[in-house]
Amino acid sequence: MTLPIHWNDPLVQACCWSVLTIGLYLAAKRIYRRWHQWWQMPLAMAPALLIAVVLYFQVSYRDYYQATSWLVALLGPATVAFAVPIYEHRALIRRFWPLLIIGMVAGSATAVLTGWAFSTLLGIDGSLRLSLLPRSMSTPFAMNVSKDIGGISDLTAIFVIITGLLGSLLGEFMMRRLPLRSALARGAMMGVAAHAAGTAKAHEVGAEEGTIAGLLMILVGMVNVVAASIFTVLR
Repeated sequence: MTLPIHWNDPLVQACCWSVLTIGLYLAAKRIYRRWHQWWQMPLAMAPALLIAVVLYFQVSYRDYYQATSWLVALLGPATVAFAVPIYEHRALIRRFWPLLIIGMVAGSATAVLTGWAFSTLLGIDGSLRLSLLPRSMSTPFAMNVSKDIGGISDLTAIFVIITGLLGSLLGEFMMRRLPLRSALARGAMMGVAAHAAGTAKAHEVGAEEGTIAGLLMILVGMVNVVAASIFTVLR
């Protein structure tokens, strides 16, 4: 299907694609709340629907990105906004800080090392391998880290989505199988391994699990952004 000529107006494209992107995400979120199937998760459904629309109208990735680049720019303020929940849960951090630090370090190291090993096993190197390393962080952090270490941030965003989906599904299975008796352990596992998708799943298990998962997700992201900045300066 060919598009009408006035579609080439950048302002029209920006408005249409932005509204469509936000609308599909909100629709996917509502559908998931209603039927609650794993494949209906907004992280999976919204991009899938969007890709179908983009392919149908034969729009290039460059045109779509230019039209919605302001949404990507919001990732910066979103990252700063993560400081709010950390402040709100400062009592929880003071109470469990040794365990939280161990969880952050162990989770981050495991994610990076397994990403590196997986890439090496498949013969992947260069910027593609660097793009894979921050896959266990939430998108704003992962894209910043990927850019700092020499990866491709757009590609990292895709790896983040895949990791979130797999982590959410496997995490639910592991919570049933493993002897994780405390909310701290269950929440930490989901937040560190599967970022926002894992946090959403942890909230389904319990409020405390969800809070801890969200907190760990943010702390892991912040620690890795700082580590990536140091790496960039030193290399």
